[in-house]
Amino acid sequence: MDNKLKISFNSPIILGFVILSFIVFVMDVITGGLSTRLFFSVYRSSFISPLTYIRFFGHVLGHANLDHFLGNIMLILVIGPMLEEKYGSANILFVILATALVTGLVHFFVFPSSGLLGASGVVFAFILLSSFAGFKEIPFTFILVALLYIGEQIYQGFFVQDNISNLTHILGGIVGALLGFVMNKGRMNRY
Repeated sequence: MDNKLKISFNSPIILGFVILSFIVFVMDVITGGLSTRLFFSVYRSSFISPLTYIRFFGHVLGHANLDHFLGNIMLILVIGPMLEEKYGSANILFVILATALVTGLVHFFVFPSSGLLGASGVVFAFILLSSFAGFKEIPFTFILVALLYIGEQIYQGFFVQDNISNLTHILGGIVGALLGFVMNKGRMNRY
């Protein structure tokens, strides 16, 4: 009988995402924000530049400050492992990449004069995706979560002046909801 406490690398995509985000945050501090501006935030740039395409995905790894980083990463660490266990690593990676691409492209075209960075779109995708966990039908709890989270973002988008991209939160939630519906219908390979 082995009573030793063991630590497992239980959620490789989530842990990898967190580690990469931390490395990007440290690079941001070391370079005074230059690395984040070049690689990890979306803003209007030339389609000729290969960095434009890297930013469409990389912006979810960049964060404006420690509070921004910790707020997103803590929620990802709480929700992500459960989702990765349920849906599989490949599907969670797809959710992250799809959310990054959708939010990055929309921001690129709709808000050309401002930058977008952070994992909050992924957080909202995970929140809505988690509402589907274990259900083959559309659960009423999902409807409540969608109304509360997305409704709050719509309200804040119209009535609160801050540097938060409420549209990114809404888009992330929509991506998570759509992919949750598809995955729970068995239309995506789980592993």
